[in-house]
Amino acid sequence: MTDLMASSWLAATVLALYYGILVVLSLYGVHRMMLVVLFLRHRRRHAGAAGGSAALRGEVADDDWPVVTVQLPLYNEMYVARRLIDAACALDYPRHRFEIQVLDDSSDETSEVVADAVERWRAVGYDVKHLRREVRSGFKAGALAAGTAAARGELLAVFDADFVPQPDFLRRAVPCFADPGVAMVQARWEHLNRDYSLLTRVQAILLDGHFLVEQAARAVSGRFFNFNGTAGVWRKSAVPAAGGWQHDTLTEDLDLSYRAQLAGWKFVYLPALAVPSELPVDVNGFKSQQYRWAKGSIQTARKLLGRVLRAPLPAAVRFEAFVHLTNNVSYLLMVALSLLMFPAMTLRRGGSTAALLLVDLPLFAAATLSVLVFYAASQAWAGRRWWRDLKDLPVLMAVGIGLSVNQTRAVVSGLHQRGGEFVRTPKYSIERRGEDWSGKRYRAGRSLAVVFEGLLAAWFLACFVWAAVDGMWASLPFLWLFLQGYGFVFLLSVVPSWRAKIAAWPSPRSSSNASPDAS
Repeated sequence: MTDLMASSWLAATVLALYYGILVVLSLYGVHRMMLVVLFLRHRRRHAGAAGGSAALRGEVADDDWPVVTVQLPLYNEMYVARRLIDAACALDYPRHRFEIQVLDDSSDETSEVVADAVERWRAVGYDVKHLRREVRSGFKAGALAAGTAAARGELLAVFDADFVPQPDFLRRAVPCFADPGVAMVQARWEHLNRDYSLLTRVQAILLDGHFLVEQAARAVSGRFFNFNGTAGVWRKSAVPAAGGWQHDTLTEDLDLSYRAQLAGWKFVYLPALAVPSELPVDVNGFKSQQYRWAKGSIQTARKLLGRVLRAPLPAAVRFEAFVHLTNNVSYLLMVALSLLMFPAMTLRRGGSTAALLLVDLPLFAAATLSVLVFYAASQAWAGRRWWRDLKDLPVLMAVGIGLSVNQTRAVVSGLHQRGGEFVRTPKYSIERRGEDWSGKRYRAGRSLAVVFEGLLAAWFLACFVWAAVDGMWASLPFLWLFLQGYGFVFLLSVVPSWRAKIAAWPSPRSSSNASPDAS
């Protein structure tokens, strides 16, 4: 009798946890759909923002343009440093009204590449400064703080090493600062190597979702949105007014963004102003980048969420900020769901089909189908032939699941640790299909996450086989989705031949023809 009661209690606990996690994940899924609806509701305003940047330019005398400092933070970027400096010097802006700071914290040959490029441009009259620090304290935030202290510009344009700004960037972004209340203008990211591989196509779609749905919906509806660390311009006076660049989180951009908006500053998003960038071509570099972003967002939530929720802001703004800053917790829940899914399915075996249709299916639909709608919408609004990208969306979902172990590590670390080492993402100057990066320096390290990814892939393979043999047909699609996710990310992380095959995966010719200003 005691064993029966204990067994019943355990079964009830497993099912309660399983459904509780599904409910929370489905709520985050519903929120994704809310952003799509929010964007549609304010789409006319979005169209105005998209086309307004060009209209703002007008005819302004060279001496009337504000002085701009272009900041280029670098750390061991020997393959892309020259490309970035050349693009910065090619900006179409009155030469006497802007300076370029190369904030070089490098410890390898990058400094020699930078010195040569700087000298070349200085020789033809450009105000380019090569700034070095003896100690890399504060990482990127520290470099930006040091550069800001020495900057002569009233505006600060920031570009990371993997970005290539178009010549008209400043002419289109700077006029937004005619409003003295504007602190920051953010451009959209585009991608030089979108079609390099299946992995880069998936990353591009993920980022399109952020820039074409999330950022746009938040911006046009008056919610808080963030500077993305690059391809943006700050009013110099707003930075110290909001507390300056701080390095107690790994997302100094998100941290400063929230502090500035809490202080009453306005942000502007220009979705038509697209800046090309280079995506990571190695899955371990991609995972390292995602880890840093997830950990930093949780650290920012710990630091600022209380202030946001107590601030005299509209409820809709506070709610959106809460979801924005805590969204990465869903990865931790995904790992828990992975462990509970098959036991819960086994316990519910023999239950009615009606219960499955009324409870399980709607929850899974809210948590998963919302992802497909969200990213399909982003491709449609980008002006791409989105129906051709539909075949990549199941892989995108799989990658999201496969990343959950890596991101759970980030969330747990962010919950108990302030700051940490800023591990930059390796860049190789890969712009076209067929270019090889395997012989180049810089590699992102592997973590213990890959072991757990492999174990979860093995677990779901066993569960899938067991369910198939035992006739649990309704559970097979869900088990396959998780098996595909953990198996895909695990194999890309550990098997070099698979990485090569993914790099050679066929790519639709049409997607590379999309206009970078389509939105």
